[in-house]
Amino acid sequence: MANILAVDDSESIRKMVLLTLEDEDHEITTAEDGAIAFGKAKQQQFDVIITDINMPNMGGFELIEKLRALPAYQFTPILCLTTESSEEHKQKGKSVGATGWIVKPFTPEKLIAMIERVS
Repeated sequence: MANILAVDDSESIRKMVLLTLEDEDHEITTAEDGAIAFGKAKQQQFDVIITDINMPNMGGFELIEKLRALPAYQFTPILCLTTESSEEHKQKGKSVGATGWIVKPFTPEKLIAMIERVS
C-alpha cells in the first residue's frame, strides 16, 4: 500500500485516480493544482506523486522542480498524468525530475501497473 498524492485540476480525473487506486488499497490525497499539492507535500510525506502538467496557479513542471528541491522528495517517484504526449514535453518532464509519463485518457490497468512498478 502506498500513500499517493494525485494532482489534477479536473475533478473527474481526480475522482477516477482516487477510485482506481483506492480499490488497490492505496491511500490517496488529492489536490486541484500544484500550489495546493506543494503545501500538502510539505506537511505530509507521500510515497508516490501523480501530477497533471497544465494547471492553474502552479503547473506540474514547476511542482516537480519544487518537490525535487526538498530533501524528502529527491527520490520519490513522480508520475506525469497528462494529455501532453509530445517528445518535447516528455523530455522537459524528465529534465525536471519526472519518473514516468502516462497520457490521458488512461486505463485503470495502466495506472495500477505504473504505480506497482514505482512503489
